[in-house]
Amino acid sequence: MLLQNLINGKESSRQMQQAKFLDGYSPIFSQFGQNVYASDVVQMCIDVIATECSKLKPKHIRTDPNGMQATVKSGINRLFKFAPNELMTTRDFIEKIIWQLYTNYNAFIYPMYEIKSDSNGKKTKEYIGFYPLDPTVVTFVQDETNKLFIEMQFANGTKFTLAYSDVIHLRKRFSSNDIMGGGVDGQPDNAALLKALQINDTVLQGLDKAIKTSLSVRGILKINTMLDDDSQKAERAKFEEAINSGSSGIIPMDLKGDYVDLKPNPKLIDRETLEFLQNKVIHNYGVSVPILSGDFSDEQYQAFYEKTLEPLVISFGQAFSKTVFSPRELEVGNEIVFYQKDMMYLSTTAKLNLLKTAGEQGILTDNQKLAILGYPPIPDGDKRTMSLNYIDVDLVNAYQMGKKGGNQVE
Repeated sequence: MLLQNLINGKESSRQMQQAKFLDGYSPIFSQFGQNVYASDVVQMCIDVIATECSKLKPKHIRTDPNGMQATVKSGINRLFKFAPNELMTTRDFIEKIIWQLYTNYNAFIYPMYEIKSDSNGKKTKEYIGFYPLDPTVVTFVQDETNKLFIEMQFANGTKFTLAYSDVIHLRKRFSSNDIMGGGVDGQPDNAALLKALQINDTVLQGLDKAIKTSLSVRGILKINTMLDDDSQKAERAKFEEAINSGSSGIIPMDLKGDYVDLKPNPKLIDRETLEFLQNKVIHNYGVSVPILSGDFSDEQYQAFYEKTLEPLVISFGQAFSKTVFSPRELEVGNEIVFYQKDMMYLSTTAKLNLLKTAGEQGILTDNQKLAILGYPPIPDGDKRTMSLNYIDVDLVNAYQMGKKGGNQVE
């Protein structure tokens, strides 16, 4: 079933007017063009971020007043286990959101739901799909009660108006604009990045032309007589035939022509300059060369995770939870957490050493140990276990004195 058929006509009967924001800008936003995204370096940076984030495992969990967590049996977990909608797997879903976020500095997801009533008449939302949206124009409007709505126009010209509270909105570089990520106009502010990309493109074009020149023009045939155009063509053809037939490497020529050998010496950009230009671009996305190449250490991935990936993980969990759950559901501990089981920056050895040290002391519950490894909680995982190789410091002296006197300490 198409998304158009599912949400068509929602909120269409209300009288709307443009929403007013304190910054004074009209809340109509068109998506940014593809200028910077034509760069292969930019695409590689976004791709590595999207690929890493696609390893996230979203889960609906509930935290009790004692801080103990448990996975909830819900339709949300059923959807996120394999396919949030009929068109995408969970990995595809997350990867698409990242590309939209980095392309437009805004990403919109529509959580589709049905209202269900239990035997007592209590109504609850049952989620049946999560759909990434890619509107070309976004307009924020409000009704007579000042409730905020979002009107989205898509590439085929169709429009939908939805309550803003029903749409998951992710933002990047949320600064000048009151409601949209990016610059003051709600679009990516890529002016500084475009300068670096333009310089990089100029350098690459210069390299291309220098290489072609060095391989193409090798000399000049100087004809010592006045020839018309047809005669020049005939003389050049004769010279080229001499080149092709010169198996000895010696070209026979008559007295009318001189061959002047050119020694091309193109000036190429030094390695440091090329690396500087590339680093200007990749650092804009919080990616390093080892991360791009895949040859990184624990420390390098840790820096990449903390600078670039972790803010996205936190943002995803907060944005999804805020929209999917009511204030009361949030109050009793419901939330969506994007577990990073397959993208933790610590090596397996480092994680096991941490678990050994903290686990033997009985500091961590089983679920806390699972969280270190990036796994979601399990039932009955709130118990603590510890090693029997440790003793209370208050009993050490009594134990040693008992052993010395041959007595057993009770």
